[in-house]
Amino acid sequence: MSSTVFHNATVLPVDGERDWFHGWISVSDGRITALGDGTPPTGADAYRDLHNCFLAPGFVSAHSHIYTGAMRGVAATSPLYEWVSTNSLMLSHAQPDDMYWLSLAGASDHLAAGITSVYNFTQSRVVSLFDYGSSTLRAEQINEPEFVTRQVDGVMHSGIRSVTSVRLDDEQLPLGDAVAGFDAVMAHLSTIDASSNLGGSVYGSVQWSSSPATAERERELMTRHEITNQAHFVETAEQLGIQQAKFDWYDAAGCLGEDFAFGHFVHPTEQMVQRVCESGTAVVWQPMSNGRLGSGIADVPRLLDRGVRVGMGVDDQSCTDISDPFENMRTGLYLQRAKHSDPQILSPATVLWAHTRGAADAVGIADKVGSLQVGKYADFVVVDPLTPHLGPIWDPIATYVLACGQRNIASVHVGGDAVWERGRRDALREEADAEATRRMIRCAAAVGIHPALAYPEVVR
Repeated sequence: MSSTVFHNATVLPVDGERDWFHGWISVSDGRITALGDGTPPTGADAYRDLHNCFLAPGFVSAHSHIYTGAMRGVAATSPLYEWVSTNSLMLSHAQPDDMYWLSLAGASDHLAAGITSVYNFTQSRVVSLFDYGSSTLRAEQINEPEFVTRQVDGVMHSGIRSVTSVRLDDEQLPLGDAVAGFDAVMAHLSTIDASSNLGGSVYGSVQWSSSPATAERERELMTRHEITNQAHFVETAEQLGIQQAKFDWYDAAGCLGEDFAFGHFVHPTEQMVQRVCESGTAVVWQPMSNGRLGSGIADVPRLLDRGVRVGMGVDDQSCTDISDPFENMRTGLYLQRAKHSDPQILSPATVLWAHTRGAADAVGIADKVGSLQVGKYADFVVVDPLTPHLGPIWDPIATYVLACGQRNIASVHVGGDAVWERGRRDALREEADAEATRRMIRCAAAVGIHPALAYPEVVR
């Protein structure tokens, strides 16, 4: 079994013990086998000199909708529910192979941004529009389970690691059909290599349901499949009272706990925060998305002070518009400091933790990814502070979070292998981008929506 040592790096382990050190990590069979300060040990099969670059854990997006990359800039002034309905309408004529290419393109984009693991909310096989009158989802188009399994295939073919989140759609389908469709996706996941497939999960949908029965059914799926659940909740100020009233449905069903997370959680009541604290439930924070949609600013320092586990995600590529964890960290940090008029309310180290180890913990994969520790997957980013040149490094963590960005990424590694390198042509991503563009234009045209610029060279 061959081993490779990556050395002469400023290592940011995010391990809870030390912020950084100048040293090396050793990788064998896709996992970290050793790491340390200074000069690396002899005897490895290969050595890679990183020339003082940062070597940090691959980012974890604990909340993404990977298929949305071809809808950037859509509904640019719409609030959440109007924006959701526009996106769904554009996908109402999509076919399974369209979803494959959209997902492959989105996952490739995540990787190029340094995200090596993702919690991915698949587009449900029931494409729905939001009904303001009932505060529920209304089915626009119903597809077979293949509509979802092809998304899984696209994500897995990119090389990213993924938790796959699937919606039950128990109010849009006969219950037996809904459960059978969910089970079909879980069965498909079982055929995929465990190193890429980080597990299945329930795409919690009580926020858009009319009955507590949905929470009870989600709890049954969690138990039977031994999986987690993440639910979008109190994300927007729209119909806030209705959203908040449904919190007790999850609590009464016994869903809250360490295998459950609330996505967004921008507008909770004190009682909701208290129950999240008591139950060990996690919260996943998407500051760029919340800002773009005008949803509000989650009071993350309050949650952290109360001991809530908080992770970060980049959310939709159509509501953050770029899958950039560096910008997501900075946006979150600056919004909190501005909201509280306090530059000490949140630190660079805290948001780095939230987008790596904290994100992994929030979605139940911290034993595999999220930090540079022996035994975990060797998923990391090499970030070059000299291209472009950032000057002296006074504080490595602050420079990494506040000054670095996608322009500084030299390479992205999954299992020690470079899946993206600056200057290296990525033929698969080029094909995926072209296919996703062509197919999204065709799907949107079916409902009378057309791009201002179609880039004809990629849509022929």
